[in-house]
Amino acid sequence: MNIYADNAATTKMSKTAINAMLPYLDSVYGNPSSLHSVGQRAAEALASARERVAKVLGCTDREIYFTSGGSESDNQAILTAAAIGERKNKRHIISSSIEHHAVLHTLDKLKKRGFEITLLDAHENGIVSPAELEAAIRPDTVLVTIMYANNEIGSIQPISEIGRICREHGVLFHTDAVQAVGHIKVDVVKDNIDMLSLSAHKFHGPKGIGVLYVKKGIVITNLIEGGAQERGKRAGTENVPAIMGLAASLEEAAENIDKNSAKLIPLRDKLIKGILEIPHTILNGDPVKRLPGNVNVCFEGIEGESLLLLLDSKGICASSGSACTSGSLDPSHVLLAIGRPHDVAHGSLRLSLSEENTEEEVDYMINAIKDVVAYLRNMSPVWRDLQEGKKKYVIQ
Repeated sequence: MNIYADNAATTKMSKTAINAMLPYLDSVYGNPSSLHSVGQRAAEALASARERVAKVLGCTDREIYFTSGGSESDNQAILTAAAIGERKNKRHIISSSIEHHAVLHTLDKLKKRGFEITLLDAHENGIVSPAELEAAIRPDTVLVTIMYANNEIGSIQPISEIGRICREHGVLFHTDAVQAVGHIKVDVVKDNIDMLSLSAHKFHGPKGIGVLYVKKGIVITNLIEGGAQERGKRAGTENVPAIMGLAASLEEAAENIDKNSAKLIPLRDKLIKGILEIPHTILNGDPVKRLPGNVNVCFEGIEGESLLLLLDSKGICASSGSACTSGSLDPSHVLLAIGRPHDVAHGSLRLSLSEENTEEEVDYMINAIKDVVAYLRNMSPVWRDLQEGKKKYVIQ
């Protein structure tokens, strides 16, 4: 059996997205900036896609900017707020310790420009406290950037409440919603969001295309200079085929959120229950306020890399955390931030399901994981020391 359970890293493109792209790879191939009829057909498609994306997010088409993906959108949003802060002599930014590195590394860059960064604790369940966030806001705070849902442990933040607090204090609010959009309902107006990042390949669209939503009235800082594309805020000829795939897959995902969640949540919970039958195993992230398809656990006494390789040999594609740091030997910064010790964090497993996964696949994964964990523990000197009482179990 071959099972793909790494949808948080990327999803399989849907037939809807592929079919939406095909005409713009063939007959409608013009440059949207060209004035002739071939170019204007592409321009009309681009305008239509912008309107469709805006409708899903609950905003206007002029608040939508197409980018290369979530990382670029995160960078542009944060650097936009930083530029506003420098003009207003406000150099304090609030974020969390479990953000994606596209956010954390950008914040590190701003430290060198004199910004002060406050990283809030996400606590053991991976959720930021709105009260702690409000207490951290200062007169010189220009931005709060908190991800909508975590890419590793799946915890969903109280975004609407955070947005309300930011609005009341006159602070800009950006959310990295890469893992959320297409999987849970997002409305930028109801959620009090000023800027939002998303990426198409997380909801069955193409790779290399994303969106930055920017509320009307915010002056955007350019990352790329050149032409006048994206109303002068993101130079470079628009990738019309990918944009059409993004719009189509986003509409499809939004239309099916309730149906997909109704299928995924029972599968997710069954998978969690089965895996937690393994002794000295712990769930990472909130058990309820989590993405419908996310499962993240730690096994004491084993290494995650060996676990992944053996699961792959059994036909299961999984991960130990973010795909963006898969080559790193360091344990996940997210797991360390929620209090997992280094040794335990090294033994993590992330399974991220899509609506294409089945109950039969979940049963197979549970049995395969139990077999592989037992096999690895039998070979582990650390596990032997734990069993013999030379070391104390961290996970009870």
